[in-house]
Amino acid sequence: MTAFITKTADSIKALRLEKGFTQEELAEKIFVSRQAVSRWENSETMPGVDSLKELSKVFGVTINRLLGDPVKLVCQCCGMELDENSVSCEPDGGANPDYCKWCYEGGEFAYKSLPELVEYLVTHVPLGEFTREQAEEFFSARLKELNYWKEAE
Repeated sequence: MTAFITKTADSIKALRLEKGFTQEELAEKIFVSRQAVSRWENSETMPGVDSLKELSKVFGVTINRLLGDPVKLVCQCCGMELDENSVSCEPDGGANPDYCKWCYEGGEFAYKSLPELVEYLVTHVPLGEFTREQAEEFFSARLKELNYWKEAE
């Protein structure tokens, strides 16, 4: 657990410095005390859920990134592995770690049906030794395992 807290502390401090904020300026932006920010950065405590959400918005990163990337994220629409540059945004500017920015952005999904996404993938992703029909079957089967398509059924 200590390594997890240290990764979070390092992430918060690095992001704060990257944005050029003092501890006090960051504290004002997320409605906590400067001492709270100091305790987070010194691995004494962890930010609560509400503070993590605010930090995510202020820094423009996922909560997963704030926590030191403890899990690999996958777009729940297309299956692509996500990183900070590919994570989608909600209308309020907060990161949405469930989807990539090509499938979901600002509250809108790009693909309304599974066949629409499968067609896009078959025409834009190198198929290797797959025939078009094999690729369609492969993508359809894999995509149906993702939350977006499970919920759509």
